[in-house]
Amino acid sequence: MINDEDIVVKVGEIVEPIVNSEGMELVDLEYRRERGGRVLRVIIDREGGVTLDDCTSISREVDRNLDVEGIPSGPYTLEVSSPGLNRPLKTEADFHRFIDRLIKVKTTAPNGDKKTLRGRLLACHDGIVEIESKNSVTQVSLDHIVKANLEYEF
Repeated sequence: MINDEDIVVKVGEIVEPIVNSEGMELVDLEYRRERGGRVLRVIIDREGGVTLDDCTSISREVDRNLDVEGIPSGPYTLEVSSPGLNRPLKTEADFHRFIDRLIKVKTTAPNGDKKTLRGRLLACHDGIVEIESKNSVTQVSLDHIVKANLEYEF
């Protein structure tokens, strides 16, 4: 039996070229059980943002291709959306792209302690993210970041 992580990998191999062909990027992909059943969530973005028409178009194309491949098997709901104001930061390229923006990062140290940092993203180089918070700079290894998101600035 294929596990959820394998499904996400296989779906990503199908979805990413579709999204890229439309000049967008695949920000995130989730396949999980929720209250109403299985949900396949596809998060897309592009410079200047995505529209409802973009989401509808990608949804149709993804749905058609996943049906042909039979992935995932069984019933599921497909959701295609933009990342919103609190866009997740997943890759080193994401961190480079959003330098000088306010971010929130959840980290875990090797001993398992978790820490949440909020601050301005100063730099990202050689797998290290630099965040300025309360007049001090903290360096965090990308390997220790559990979750990172942009923070909305008023």
